[in-house]
Amino acid sequence: MAPLAMIKSLPFLAAYAAAAATYPVKPADLTTPVQQRLAINGPNTVTIGWNTYQQLTQPCVQYGTSAAALDLQACSSSSVTYPTSRTWSNVVTLSNLKPATKYYYKIVSTNSTADHFLSPRTAGDKSPFQINAVIDLGVYGKDGYTIDMDKRKRDEIPFVDPALNHSTIGRLATTINDYELILHPGDIGYADDWILKLHNWLDGKDGYQAITEQFFSQLAPISGRKPYMASPGNHEAVCQEIPLTSGLCPDGQKNFTDFINRFGRTMPTAFASTSSDTSAKVAANTARRLANPPFWYSFEYGMAHFVMIDTETDFPQAPDQPGGSAGLDAGPFGTSPNQQLDFLAADLASVDRTVTPWVVVAGHRPWYSTGTSTCGPCQKAFEPLLYKYGVDLAVFGHVHNSQRFAPSVNGTADPAGLQNPKAPMYIVAGGAGNIEGLSSVGKNVSTNRFAYADEFSYATLSFLDEQRLKVEFVRSDNGQVLDSSVLFKKHDQQFVVQ
Repeated sequence: MAPLAMIKSLPFLAAYAAAAATYPVKPADLTTPVQQRLAINGPNTVTIGWNTYQQLTQPCVQYGTSAAALDLQACSSSSVTYPTSRTWSNVVTLSNLKPATKYYYKIVSTNSTADHFLSPRTAGDKSPFQINAVIDLGVYGKDGYTIDMDKRKRDEIPFVDPALNHSTIGRLATTINDYELILHPGDIGYADDWILKLHNWLDGKDGYQAITEQFFSQLAPISGRKPYMASPGNHEAVCQEIPLTSGLCPDGQKNFTDFINRFGRTMPTAFASTSSDTSAKVAANTARRLANPPFWYSFEYGMAHFVMIDTETDFPQAPDQPGGSAGLDAGPFGTSPNQQLDFLAADLASVDRTVTPWVVVAGHRPWYSTGTSTCGPCQKAFEPLLYKYGVDLAVFGHVHNSQRFAPSVNGTADPAGLQNPKAPMYIVAGGAGNIEGLSSVGKNVSTNRFAYADEFSYATLSFLDEQRLKVEFVRSDNGQVLDSSVLFKKHDQQFVVQ
């Protein structure tokens, strides 16, 4: 390069060299809790997870039913990290809680504040409640969407920088009293998309960690108050979603490491059966033995039984595991090839519909979609079990939009429609918003009843009573209900085997 050309290029080179990952500022007190997250861990049991910028000898939480008297305390020795992480993940379990009761809690630190949560409803409680399905949600700001990309999507959220475009997180904040928990089966934060921003190019491993810290800090006002029930997606697998490059990832940024570190000690296994039936109790005990949180597990809440599955690994031709179509070389995580499917069969067989009439299964990759990103191996592995045991609703993401399908099996709509079908109703709730943008609706299919890809959106599930479940899709920026349907099921069989 000629001297003059070199001189002219210096400003660009200097700016490029100065580019660096955008980490949140460390607090002066390194014991300050950040990235708080709750989870339902068992009957009358909640786990509180959070991160700190130094390891804690004894993480502790003070709690009680009065904000003025946090007279109970629970502690643990669980404070762990992994290579490339700047933070330690801490977990404390609060047990023997009164059901459906408002509790106040404060993470013990010289710099923390009190918050509150609603303890889990007892299995069999037939009171109505609402939850949200929010999938494919990524970081906002410099490493994701910003208000410069679309000012219509700007929303302000308390305690989070209002200059960021938090349309979905903002809606979750403003409606926080309307729902009781969140399902997020996969693609959480999109840290593996660090390569899409120029300022991360010289700082790959730090770009990954910076996005991870940003996202869970942005989420904390929500996940620190509502149980955030997660399972894996493809964006949790490795440091970048480029096939056959996982070997280049540093330790700590491959094989779902952050996902395991963050959620592995907070998610439940499977609840003991509350049925009076002996066979149900045996099946539930088998499911508990085979569960492998945070990848596959189940929990019960009020009149609903929820199952979270792993569509990435641990079933025949799973896309993310070694030799899989995604080329991500992750997993498997079970001790036997069929552990997840054996868990699912035992767990669904244990559900007593007189106790929990509604059964919801949530995973990441769909097999019903108007787009092209369907998972054939997932359908072959999971759909027969969902139909056999009469699952009512199946919730998926991966495709970045909102879709609702008629109750279906083997690609055919159930002739009963929404009026007591045998087949599960399927939805895709992947339009919450991330750096990759929304997916076009694509080619319609015969079983599709609603599809939307104009703005960010998510799904709400309202369990109205033992026979009616309302499913709605909500536009994130203004709360508009885009689609509403009510699934009616008689639930007149104690155990469903079709």
